[in-house]
Amino acid sequence: MTDTLDLCHWINGEMVGGDRPSESLNPSDTRETVARMPDGGSAEVDAAVAAARAAFPAWSEASPEVRSDVLDRAGTLLMERREAVGRLLSREEGKTLAEGIGETARAARILKYFAGEALRLHGQNLASTRPGVEVQTYRQAVGVYGLITPWNFPIAIPAWKMAPALAFGNTVVIKPAGLTPATAETLVAILHEAGLPDGVLNMVIGRGGVGQALVDHPEVDGLSFTGSQGVGAGVALGAVKRQARVQLEMGGKNPLIVLDDADLDRAVQIALDGSFFATGQRCTASSRLIVQDGIHDRFVAALAEKVKGLRVGDALDPETQMGPAVSEDQRESVYRYIDIARAEGGRIATGGERMNLDKPGWYVQPTLIADTAADMRINNEEVFGAVASTIRVRTYEEALALANGTEFGLSAGIVTGSLKHARDFQHRARAGMTMVNLPTAGVDYHVPFGGSKKSSYGAREQGFAAADFFTQTKTAYSWS
Repeated sequence: MTDTLDLCHWINGEMVGGDRPSESLNPSDTRETVARMPDGGSAEVDAAVAAARAAFPAWSEASPEVRSDVLDRAGTLLMERREAVGRLLSREEGKTLAEGIGETARAARILKYFAGEALRLHGQNLASTRPGVEVQTYRQAVGVYGLITPWNFPIAIPAWKMAPALAFGNTVVIKPAGLTPATAETLVAILHEAGLPDGVLNMVIGRGGVGQALVDHPEVDGLSFTGSQGVGAGVALGAVKRQARVQLEMGGKNPLIVLDDADLDRAVQIALDGSFFATGQRCTASSRLIVQDGIHDRFVAALAEKVKGLRVGDALDPETQMGPAVSEDQRESVYRYIDIARAEGGRIATGGERMNLDKPGWYVQPTLIADTAADMRINNEEVFGAVASTIRVRTYEEALALANGTEFGLSAGIVTGSLKHARDFQHRARAGMTMVNLPTAGVDYHVPFGGSKKSSYGAREQGFAAADFFTQTKTAYSWS
């Protein structure tokens, strides 16, 4: 057992405590309380936004080198502590220890990348249509940003939202996910330790009411949200109603096409990684495996054998290959979808049963469902768990049509030895990101991230594209 943390809000550089009526539990061993947390509301949001608004002028007008140095120091501190922070992440979210440490290192690299971007923000010099007139464009900070982050990447996603906001001179109020607040608070504390001025970064822990208070607050200039479609739609409506900037990432139902000419062993490993690692709790996970006739039966048999062999257990056990679901509700949701798929005619190739391990936890047996039809719910609704379904097709064109046939469009992949089909897929797949002979899950932090259709709304996240959302362009004319 490990000591339980007592969490606080961060408002104007101070840790604000009070009663802590809520708890986050270790999903690998629900007898362990990871953290006790306060339950904030509109009063805390008001105070946090006021602090961010007051801090904005000095922070936005500071030398970019000041902002760069803070982010760089924070990245160094986080990288030095990646094992301890990764262990906390795994205790709180349920990822394997290797995944927790890896995500923490990724967050550190994101901070360091945007430390560099703070110094690279640039504009243009343009010739005017009028003689003697010069035109320049440059980017400026926008103001106060409200960030609402999910539980599945509890340090990487807060980092990739906070780092560009801060790098470009904005101030922030973040609401972390209620299931994983301890990991987020660790990141906020490290940024303050690195020298972030009071009020520049604030955090309010709480339930949905905290997020709604941020959405509705007249002094919040922009909102970045990652979560479900239903909640995201409400965030967008609230932001547009008062003309605030808004950016949404809302999941996927990502297809992986496997053609007859694919290398079978590579295709199986790609599907295993994309569908089941991180317990399938990735918005980019390969949840629909669209497999051509000639390779279908061999692929399903080989993948089922690999899935069956996955070692499920305590996230901190070095032998564990897949940790538990993040919560009891998430576990039960996954099993409901398995039952629905079975009732609609899907064949359980492996898995699908309840798990009883040596300690109480929210474990899910990794499940492969074969012989499904494109119109089944398992192929159209986001499960967000260790479940993948297979659909048999005759041709590449049929596979592509099915891949494009849902309201989601985040990530899409193909496994093939055909350059012709690979290039065609890259152009015609209706997704924000395409993968050729790679898992649909697994993206770099220095390039744009985002989807099409109902997966994403607004400007892209990450990489050089982050400046589009976290800055505004000013056009300056002068005559001499």
